[in-house]
Amino acid sequence: MIECVLFDLDGTIVDTNELIINSFMHALKQNALTPLSREQIIPHMGTTLQQQMRTFSGLEDVSKLELSYRSYNYEHHDSLVRPFPHVNETMEELRRRGIKMGIVTTKIRPTTLKALEMFDLLQYMDTIVTINDVTEPKPHPEPVLTAVRNLGVDLQRTLMVGDSAVDIQSAKAAGVYAVAVAWSLKGEETLRKYDPDYIIHDMTELYDIVEQGKNQ
Repeated sequence: MIECVLFDLDGTIVDTNELIINSFMHALKQNALTPLSREQIIPHMGTTLQQQMRTFSGLEDVSKLELSYRSYNYEHHDSLVRPFPHVNETMEELRRRGIKMGIVTTKIRPTTLKALEMFDLLQYMDTIVTINDVTEPKPHPEPVLTAVRNLGVDLQRTLMVGDSAVDIQSAKAAGVYAVAVAWSLKGEETLRKYDPDYIIHDMTELYDIVEQGKNQ
């Protein structure tokens, strides 16, 4: 039986998609760089902000872009962020079943806490691992392994739930089960290419996975 469920944040348990896309578009425009379409931005979402900015701009020093992004992101956070269906009720049920939970994200800690508090999700988290807490971000295993170590749980009884390739890769590299969410902007077929152990179309599907463990 599964004893721990780790969650990515953006695009997985909180719908920050429009906020992120708009923040990138604003940062590029404010710094007089070539604009990008949604379709050009979406495949890179999930990696670190600096990695995305370097890819989008072709620049090595992206400090000015980061400032523009974070300023817009903070100002528009509450108006553009939305909840995903059944997230709170799922976490309530997992907690009732004694499942430990945590966040593993490439966001910085302040904005991670802001999103969790906005939707009353912070109460469910037994550990929070952000980009500030690791040397190597996802897809490296370090973030997942850090969360597992913090919680003192068994790797083989842990799920990592995410919406991007880096979530699946980090989970697999760490030795935990990878769960991809079909509501990812990347699309279910794209995520299937990374061979997740499970793909869910509703958060409540975690109930059966937690009870059954890995399908044989």
